[in-house]
Amino acid sequence: MKKGIHPDYKEVVFKCACGSEIKTKSTVNPAKANVAICSECHPFFTGKQKFLDTAGRVEKFMKKYGKTQG
Repeated sequence: MKKGIHPDYKEVVFKCACGSEIKTKSTVNPAKANVAICSECHPFFTGKQKFLDTAGRVEKFMKKYGKTQG
């Protein structure tokens, strides 16, 4: 690799809103960066994911496009 043409590859700490910190390396300038959600608190990764049909979307779809009897 040629010297002087590549960006600096430094250690960066990403801090989540839940308080967990992820240490990695990046070309991002700040030594600390904030993220809104991470794998420690995201419902998909924690297993607390909920599927809600609050607006009755399934019933609305079935009424509009569902099979008609007759």
